[in-house]
Amino acid sequence: MSTVLTMAMPKGRIFEEAVDLLRQAGYPLPPEFDESRKLIIDAPEAGLRFILAKPMDVPTYVEHGVADIGIAGKDVMLEEERDVYEVLDLKISECYLAVAGLPNGHDQRVAPKIASKYPNVASHYFREQGQQVEVIKLNGSIELAPLIGLADRIVDIVSTGRTLKENGLVELEKIAEITSRLIVNPASYRLHAARINDLVERLRTLVESKEEGQ
Repeated sequence: MSTVLTMAMPKGRIFEEAVDLLRQAGYPLPPEFDESRKLIIDAPEAGLRFILAKPMDVPTYVEHGVADIGIAGKDVMLEEERDVYEVLDLKISECYLAVAGLPNGHDQRVAPKIASKYPNVASHYFREQGQQVEVIKLNGSIELAPLIGLADRIVDIVSTGRTLKENGLVELEKIAEITSRLIVNPASYRLHAARINDLVERLRTLVESKEEGQ
């Protein structure tokens, strides 16, 4: 019997796009897979088991080996800096990290306050700009921070820009383009190289053919 690979996946948009990609790559995932509320889902015909997790936790599961492979946004990879192999850009769930704030709220403070759920990314970015800032970690509704005076600016993911606009904020600087990546546990890669390489190549072929067709 072939080895079952365990894949950690974030819930939500990335999960939906990744499942679609896996099906197109020839992995028979059952129809009820999409509707399941389970946190661990077996797909024996595909030789895969899925762990559904919070996006920020996916690299942790892969690093510690409870998942052989995972799919994580580049934003999470930049923030978490986990000891995993990043083997393929899947070109899905495209967005970007940006600095935003109120239109006339450019602070004059020596060390402005920056709110973000990406404190490491924010600190690194402003340090590279030669700017001293105070970073406040928030887990959600980051756009609130400038509106209630908690922070001068925010660092957050931007997809369409609609959320910023609806909250009266404007984009000030773009930090990095973000897509979802396939990541692998180093020990799993040594143990299951053939299976993992097959999965990577199937997905790589699909991603490249999609790009050529654009």
